[in-house]
Amino acid sequence: MDITIFPEKLHGNVCAIPSKSHAHRVMVCAALADQPTRIEIPTICDDLTATLSCIVGLGGEIDHIFHQAEIITPIRSLPEKAIASCGESGSTLRFFLPLAGALGIDTTFLLEGRLPYRPLSPLWEEMGRNGCKPSWITRSCLQSQGIPVTRSVTAGLHLSGLLTPGHYRIDGGISSQFISGLLMALPLLPSESRLELISRVESRSYVDMTLKVLSQFGVEWNDFHTPGNQKFISPQQVIIEGDWSSAAFWLAAATLGSDITVSGLDENSVQGDKCITQLLTMLQENVTLSAADIPDLIPILAVVAAANQGATITDVRRLRLKESDRIQSIMEMLMALGGKASSDDNTLTIFPAKLVGGTVDCHNDHRIAMAAAIASTVCTSPVTILGAECVSKSYPSFWKEFTRLGGKI
Repeated sequence: MDITIFPEKLHGNVCAIPSKSHAHRVMVCAALADQPTRIEIPTICDDLTATLSCIVGLGGEIDHIFHQAEIITPIRSLPEKAIASCGESGSTLRFFLPLAGALGIDTTFLLEGRLPYRPLSPLWEEMGRNGCKPSWITRSCLQSQGIPVTRSVTAGLHLSGLLTPGHYRIDGGISSQFISGLLMALPLLPSESRLELISRVESRSYVDMTLKVLSQFGVEWNDFHTPGNQKFISPQQVIIEGDWSSAAFWLAAATLGSDITVSGLDENSVQGDKCITQLLTMLQENVTLSAADIPDLIPILAVVAAANQGATITDVRRLRLKESDRIQSIMEMLMALGGKASSDDNTLTIFPAKLVGGTVDCHNDHRIAMAAAIASTVCTSPVTILGAECVSKSYPSFWKEFTRLGGKI
């Protein structure tokens, strides 16, 4: 779906959508709990649909209550073999890979889009060193095995074996999702395990969120040690908090001159992206900031920086391994709209510019599409976005909200 947006300021209130990061973790823990959990979540995006699909694939059950909640009945009897469809969700794959290993379920994961090209090392090696056997499967091999694959499936991953308790070592500078996946899986093992984090942990707030959700389900870690054989106890009901990551686009629009307010956000949340309000204030001047703990905010921060005094963003290397090469996608977006940016291996430099409009290929990256939409509010000519449907990965109602607020498509 390609859309053309005519420049216009936005007006109104937006209620924050549920946090995808929070919901992923709650859903996984609910699948391991002692009894069903009601998860209050009014909207479900593509990535969360993938997580629910994997829960069903591994033996759980889902009851959907229209526009209200998901009731997850935990995994009871383990299947000998399972098929888990991860879509394009990196969180889903990185959480369910160690979970399937801890449960000892022979699992074939189906992957779409760029997901097979996103990093799995060193999680892959640590699982192989501790009892599991992961291996890649080509699309043609999946078909020859009689596994039904949709057109969007680009590869598969097969996991066999059973994770053993022990000493796990993970480089914290590649993906916090590796850490979170192990934090949710290792407590299931029969005896003590230790998780050692090597190097600085980037996106540390996401690890903190995982520990908080685990505690809510009665599972505790002590200095990254777990005694094993822990029981996940359902809290009966969990309300998914509002998402600061997606709210960032509307908050940025307000900074750029639109009359928008956002409700439903928790100032006490452990979500790292709640720092967006401070960053938007900082970007009124030319500043240097780090992307290490806020990779999802960089596309919209780049737009705000371009429309103001520019910025230098460091620690961006990991962004090349997102849904797109996000550094290249950001630079192409800004240049297509009349801006200017440059990069080296680990730094992105945004130059101040008058954004005029143009055609943006978002490279199937939801955050690029939404950033370009907000950029249109300060452009002087229309903005055309190619592949705009990709927002469904995290924010299916984005375009509906955009037009409700006065956006002209």
